[in-house]
Amino acid sequence: MSGAATPTPIRVVVSEDSYLLREGLVQELSVGPRVEVVAAARDYDAALEAVGRTAPDVVLTDIRMPPTHTDEGIRLSATLAESHPEVGVVVLSQHAQLHYARTLFETTGSCRGYLLKDRVADPAFLVDAVTSVARGIPILDPRVVELLARADGPSSAVDGLTEREREVLSLIAAGTTNAAIARELVLTTRAVEKHVNSIFAKLGLQDDAAHNRRVLAALAFAANES
Repeated sequence: MSGAATPTPIRVVVSEDSYLLREGLVQELSVGPRVEVVAAARDYDAALEAVGRTAPDVVLTDIRMPPTHTDEGIRLSATLAESHPEVGVVVLSQHAQLHYARTLFETTGSCRGYLLKDRVADPAFLVDAVTSVARGIPILDPRVVELLARADGPSSAVDGLTEREREVLSLIAAGTTNAAIARELVLTTRAVEKHVNSIFAKLGLQDDAAHNRRVLAALAFAANES
C-alpha cells in the first residue's frame, strides 16, 4: 500500500542584489520540502528573465535593486501582474514605507506580500509567508498595518459597518472565499455577496479592475483592529 502523495513544493524565484542576503534567503527557503528555489537573480531584468524561464509560483524580491535602487520590486510586481498574473510576489523592504505598500496592493492584485527584512530572520515565518501568497492570501507586515492605522485615524469607515458586515470583513481579511464565509456564518452565498458589496460601498472601494477590493478591504480591517 503506497503512502500519501508528497505535496508539490512551491516554486520560488529569489531576487536580491546583495549576494550574502540572496544566498541567505535561498538557504532559509530550502530548509524543508515545502519550497523549491528554482532561480536566484540580482536585478530587475534578471528576475524577469528567471520568471519567464522557470515559471515560478512566487517571486521573493527586494524592493530596491539595480539599475536604479529605488522601487524595482514594486515595478517588478506590476510588470508580472500583466505578463504573469498567476505568479505571486513578496516584496522585502528595509523600512516600512506606506506609499509602496499601498501601491503594491492597489495596483497588482491579491497574491502579494510586503514584509520588512528583519522579519525574514525566521525561516519558518518566511516559508509561511511565501506559502500564503502562493495560495492567494495577502501578507502585510504588522508595522505597515500600524502605519495604516495612524494614517487612516480613528474615524475609519470600518466603524460604520454593521455587526454582520464586520464579521464578513474579518473573514475576508483572513483570505476566506465567499463560499467559505457562507458556510462559516450559515448564510447563502447570495447573502454573503450582498454583504460584501455593501462593505465595498461603505469603504468607498470602487469597482475598478486595477484595484483588488478584497485586499484593500482586508487592509482597512487590519488598520481598524490595530
